Amino acid sequence: MSMFHDEFVQAPGLRYLNHAAIAPWPRRASEAVARFAQTNVHLGASDYSTWLATERRLRERLARLINAPSRGDIALVKNTSEALSLVAFGLDWQHGDQVVISDEEFPSNRVVWEALADRGVDVLQVSLAGADPEASLLAACGQRTRLLAVSAVQFGSGLRLDLARLGAGCRTRNVLFCVDAIQQIGALPFDVQHYQCDFAMADGHKWMLGPEGLGLFYCRAALRPQLKLHAYGWHMLEHLGDFERRQWQPARSARRFECGSPNMLGACALEASLSLLEDVGMDAVALLLQQRVEQLLQGLASIPGLRLHSPVSEGRRAAIVTFSVAGQDSTELYRSLLAERTICALRGPGVRFSPHFYTDPKIIEEAVQQVRRLAMR
Repeated sequence: MSMFHDEFVQAPGLRYLNHAAIAPWPRRASEAVARFAQTNVHLGASDYSTWLATERRLRERLARLINAPSRGDIALVKNTSEALSLVAFGLDWQHGDQVVISDEEFPSNRVVWEALADRGVDVLQVSLAGADPEASLLAACGQRTRLLAVSAVQFGSGLRLDLARLGAGCRTRNVLFCVDAIQQIGALPFDVQHYQCDFAMADGHKWMLGPEGLGLFYCRAALRPQLKLHAYGWHMLEHLGDFERRQWQPARSARRFECGSPNMLGACALEASLSLLEDVGMDAVALLLQQRVEQLLQGLASIPGLRLHSPVSEGRRAAIVTFSVAGQDSTELYRSLLAERTICALRGPGVRFSPHFYTDPKIIEEAVQQVRRLAMR
């Protein structure tokens, strides 16, 4: 691990525990962007073929990261919300169709389905509070259910769902399976084939350590032609680059969802960040991250009056630890932590900490002691 410490150069005294929101870039991403900028300044797009090669490597890295069959199954999108909208407004809905979601979803994975109300689509929100949330979700999938849309990990509580079980249940029920994977990809291994995902999407600016404005959209190949397109342009055509061609059709690959010019600057940064995750290896990333989560859970649990709102079992937790303190206003606790340079978030029932695999255990120890002191006020 020591060979990767130089990749992260955060300011002295800063305790960054907010990767579930926006992650700092590794050094190699910053350097890649700087090289891209200097090349552009001096040469413009003279070496555009190199840019295309970087974009191709990015698709290949993303395909490996989620175990997609090929890079052709990866669409580069602006964000998770755009990808969810491609699904929501691409499917041919019938009046009375139903979408099942959980009651803990981030607005992106709720609003997009509720926006289908004028098409006669109903949205059913299922509580995850029981002992078997997967059973609750699958039990809610009835004759009218067309699609189950869940987050792999809930942004507020950090609850991790058993996606393989949900995917198998959807297949049995002939229900489409859509996964907002933003809080898992880059933190834990993710496998669209094992989970039997029909659709999966995620931004690159959290656990993948990339910039805002670029994410991935996976669509199972058999379903791509079934999503009606609403955005058209030169980049989504099957015969890309043949500008004189009059007869056209959308690309057979997932590029059909990319209507116009690509975000080359973002691709440059995200490709570099993903190279770091590959160098470390996702199994090692997950192991190191779980060690830090365990350190956080044990340290916080020892503070009198502190309540953990995140799962503690290894099968249920991901990389989010949310807590509150009895008698303490969570907003004030959050503001006090920020004032002392512990970067975190106010989410769900309390304060949310989210380290990554590279987070120095000393940072976690300092943050726990800081919470202990504030809790004793």
